[in-house]
Amino acid sequence: MMVLLSFHPSCLVRWEAVVRLAVVTGATMTLLNVGPLRLVGHAPSSSSNRIRIATGSGQEHVPRVSVDCIKAMGHERSNFPVLAHTLPPSTGVDGLLGLDYMQAHVLCIDFRRSTVSLT
Repeated sequence: MMVLLSFHPSCLVRWEAVVRLAVVTGATMTLLNVGPLRLVGHAPSSSSNRIRIATGSGQEHVPRVSVDCIKAMGHERSNFPVLAHTLPPSTGVDGLLGLDYMQAHVLCIDFRRSTVSLT
């Protein structure tokens, strides 16, 4: 799924990036690779806000930053916190769209039609 991220550090500059995120119902928080976050003006390594997460290789402390806007699946969230952690290139995605983005909505996965929707 393609997702639009934006960051507005001042009223004169607006950075945007389109990223590919996997919908992961097992992820409680949305996670983005560090590269796209840097593209839209964030410096995740400078963040003092860090969260401990469990990965396939163990526990890690990763930066948490807020993106000004994230648009996915027909919805938009403002000042949305995401975790900054780079997934292996073999995943083929720029991050994970977690349950935190889907709160207050209904996620429908239709296996017969091969569709995913958020209402």
